Amino acid sequence: MAAITILYFAWVREATGVDGEPFSLTAEINTPRALAAQLAARGGGYAAAFGDPSRLRCAVDQTMQPLDAPLGDASEIAFFPPVTGG
Repeated sequence: MAAITILYFAWVREATGVDGEPFSLTAEINTPRALAAQLAARGGGYAAAFGDPSRLRCAVDQTMQPLDAPLGDASEIAFFPPVTGG
């Protein structure tokens, strides 16, 4: 199992109640989408934050990635809502 750091921003942080946490990946958790599903299964605020992946964006090792990108040997993943500019 690989250990990573998960960071949460904006309403994702508000829903989970934490800024971030360490997490041990398993072979089945190999994409941000799979990680989000695992986090949603915790219930409560995690289910609210991760229950609808279409509301999430992520960065893997500080690079924007699609939710289906392989995690590989990533050391950090950040979840946040879509960002708009203007």
